[in-house]
Amino acid sequence: MHRLATGSGGADALLAWLARRSGGWAGLLDAGGAVLRATARGELSRGQSALVLAAEGAALLARGAGSARIDDGGRTGLFVTTGSAAGDPVLALVVPTSEVTQAPRLIADAAGLVGLCLRAEEAERHRRRSKAVDAQGREAVLHLLMAGDVATARRTAEVLRPSLPRAIRFCVVEGPAGQREEFVRRWLREVGDQCWIVPCPVYARHLLVIAPDHSACASPPGAVPPGEPMGDPDVPQGGCSVGVSGVLPLQNAALGYEQAFHALAAARSVPGRFAVFGVLGELAPLLGRRGVAWAERLLRPLIQYVPARRPDPGSAELLATLESWLSFGGAATRHLKVHRNTLAARLDHIEKLLGLALDRLPGQACAHLALRLRSLPVLPGPEAVVSRKLDTLLAGSTAENWAEAFLRPLAVANPTTGLTVRTWLAHDARLAPTAVALGITAPAVRKRLARAELLLQRSLQQSPSARYDLWLAHHIIDRANGEHG
Repeated sequence: MHRLATGSGGADALLAWLARRSGGWAGLLDAGGAVLRATARGELSRGQSALVLAAEGAALLARGAGSARIDDGGRTGLFVTTGSAAGDPVLALVVPTSEVTQAPRLIADAAGLVGLCLRAEEAERHRRRSKAVDAQGREAVLHLLMAGDVATARRTAEVLRPSLPRAIRFCVVEGPAGQREEFVRRWLREVGDQCWIVPCPVYARHLLVIAPDHSACASPPGAVPPGEPMGDPDVPQGGCSVGVSGVLPLQNAALGYEQAFHALAAARSVPGRFAVFGVLGELAPLLGRRGVAWAERLLRPLIQYVPARRPDPGSAELLATLESWLSFGGAATRHLKVHRNTLAARLDHIEKLLGLALDRLPGQACAHLALRLRSLPVLPGPEAVVSRKLDTLLAGSTAENWAEAFLRPLAVANPTTGLTVRTWLAHDARLAPTAVALGITAPAVRKRLARAELLLQRSLQQSPSARYDLWLAHHIIDRANGEHG
């Protein structure tokens, strides 16, 4: 019995053992006589006679008795409470009266163990509920950070612990469930108690880690300290891939996630399956106050939008929807916890407000750049006056130098890779029309794009994708060549 009680499903295993040993009916009932779970052997497995007798016994114990016995028409029912608290389930054993000799000892020995099993099950349910609530709270903090509400995220994190660091590295760990958590524990053992660890709400195989700026986060797992079990030495290579962002202030957590995601795309193809985001700078900070002013002008209809009806989504919710959709595409429904029809309706409304064709890559790239610029700190100085036109914003050597540096890995690669990327962008990053245009199969396009991902150290085929930056870089170079030509 002790072996059964310590195994998985101990209470059910003990009931089955009681029924088998006694040749009768064994069950658990609540104070009202309702059967919670039961199993039976022999003639008592047929008909309702055991259930009727069990209900009578439960009624007796509900009046305060600790145990009871009822003999009725060749059947004997034995009843014992599984605990001392009022309302604890009743263990019932109904056997043929001719077989009752061993039954009192069996039920007496089993009652305490069944009670322990039930309490263990209840504790496990509480643990799972607590873990689920904690995970939901941590996911809420993640959403707040992604939306730029750092103050609220900090206050919430102070309650859940640990506190959020001011300077962070964002890490995305990809691998099988269970193995990811163990991998992170070993990798970040020096700073693990300071890390904010959240299962990804969009990708089931991803674990997100917001870690403090520490050398441990910028390098793959090293030697295991003395006394620490070695575990599987191939976990980093064979089980998990890791992408790590650069060092960023906490308010740039959304950018950190994108950087880590791009680094993860590179990590899948390198020895050790570990990569830190490359040093190439972002375009948005290079555009300065002019860029911020351009973004504010472009997004103004959305920022100032007030819904006609109170239940309808307002400006903040529509901005969050646009940002999520540009980052995750159709998977934004999981990120935002909304139905796909709701997402489609919001995007239609956003498209009308902004006057952008969001079903085309140029419109998406324009909106993505505007959102990135809007997240930058506003520098003091006179307000910049800029045109709403994207080409006006991107004119000049600063943007050209960035575009040349961004595309350099493709320029020195096999020409077919660059041609594939250009064709893919021209067809709004859609696989099927790209394959038709190139006269190859869709899997062949995927392979070429995978080579481009390795060259650029960016994710292209899985969102968040660098397709917006790629389109902007090609657009800048094409425009510059056209002017210079």
